Amino acid sequence: MTQNPGTDLRTDWFADLRINTPAVERRAATLPTRRSLKQDHQTAWLLNAVRCIDLTTLAGDDTPDRVARLCAKARQPIAPELLDAMGVAGLTTGAVCVYPTMVGPAKRALGNSGIPVASVATGFPAGLMPLDLRLAEIRYALDQGADEIDIVITRAHVLQGNWAALYDELRAMREACGAARMKAILATGDLKSLKNVARASHVAMQAGADWIKTSTGKEGVNATLPVSLVMCRTIRDYGMRTGHKVGFKPAGGLRTAKDAISWQVLMAEELGREWLTPDLFRIGASSLLGDIERQISHHVTGRYAAAHRLALA
Repeated sequence: MTQNPGTDLRTDWFADLRINTPAVERRAATLPTRRSLKQDHQTAWLLNAVRCIDLTTLAGDDTPDRVARLCAKARQPIAPELLDAMGVAGLTTGAVCVYPTMVGPAKRALGNSGIPVASVATGFPAGLMPLDLRLAEIRYALDQGADEIDIVITRAHVLQGNWAALYDELRAMREACGAARMKAILATGDLKSLKNVARASHVAMQAGADWIKTSTGKEGVNATLPVSLVMCRTIRDYGMRTGHKVGFKPAGGLRTAKDAISWQVLMAEELGREWLTPDLFRIGASSLLGDIERQISHHVTGRYAAAHRLALA
């Protein structure tokens, strides 16, 4: 995946945008039922979900030891005996996502595994800090070794329709990220309407976001299929206009293996199978991996493992 260079601010791309919310909700409701995946096919989709997970800890009591345990799980997300039974080798999660002060411990724990470290920044989760401090936090995370930066937008710019301010803020963040790839968290649960979600998505991509991400995981409502559908269609529109592929990351609220499959079906149906790779699709999750491993254990052994049998992140 090449870095998205962005464009000048083009409000004409979304000024007349209209969204039929009931139609979006009807379409989204069909996604979990569009493909009947059983046995080996279901397991293959679950294994693919694992390699697209940004395994995350964003708690106030995070410690280097907790991050080291998370990184160990990222390196070996599924029990080796289960992978051996399926003939699968080399499976890791897509990245590990932590706070800036935990980037150093994560880098040390991951060593030469090749797993990227993503850091939230810019005053996560609210983003209500002066811009110079938000940019300084990006630079701090990069100095610690972060490979990817998950920034948060100022929701007020969206709610007030101040697209130039949103664009300028995001462009400054894009420049601060340098060679690191940037995920723009829209905090869609705070944006009040699907139209606002679509417009914010356009501005983020025009400013150079490499992925657009639904949520911080801290809002009252996080990733939903209707919001994700709208964001995927703006990605498709941006790609048709510019030729650049932008990734998508749902975060918050994806907890079950069924959720992992539903969002992958969304990607395949709306954007194509190319978006079923870690370069263009990430799932922000912590508890999701446990249920995926439980379902894979059932597929291999014919029974569900007790919770204490599966290593926790």
